[in-house]
Amino acid sequence: GAVQLALGWAAWKMYLGRRPETSGVRCQSMGLLGRSLSRPKEALPVLTAKLALVRRYWSDDQAPVISSYSDLAGCLADLGRHDEALATRRQVYTTSVETLGASHRSTICSALNLSVSLVNAQLFNDSKSFLRDQLPVARRSLGADHYLTLKVHHFLGRALQQSPGCTRDDLLEAETIMSDVAQRRRQVFGPAHPETRG
Repeated sequence: GAVQLALGWAAWKMYLGRRPETSGVRCQSMGLLGRSLSRPKEALPVLTAKLALVRRYWSDDQAPVISSYSDLAGCLADLGRHDEALATRRQVYTTSVETLGASHRSTICSALNLSVSLVNAQLFNDSKSFLRDQLPVARRSLGADHYLTLKVHHFLGRALQQSPGCTRDDLLEAETIMSDVAQRRRQVFGPAHPETRG
């Protein structure tokens, strides 16, 4: 919101002239600013510059590289540049699997982001297949009631529903999935949680 944007600009202005280009704090303030900008056209050059800095000075540390590419992919998706966002999110997911392993929490988050990009690019069958592969990984590593596992399951239900060529069986499966996810969310988070209301 507005406070995060103000903090992003303040951090950027504070560290712009006082810290060398190689300062991690300066780079983090760029990321905060880029994620705070509500207009993706303004955020894109900031996030692109941050990625360039990370690749120049911290390319041996994959965590900030993955984070920077992920932020950039989100911005590209917000701009409606779905093919570029999809390519970037595929790269983020592949790098996450290679460096962190398929069952790491961050890799599962990358998988969720990739599945959204697949849907945005109208690749519903790819999204469904990918999410079906991710579900047992999330269950094994995080547990069936973990919020990320529930998101993987929920996203699979949405992909089944949104597919233009969905069959009656797809819709029945989606309904079963959505009911199960809603029930688990109520059990885990309680009835007052934002994701369990309505």
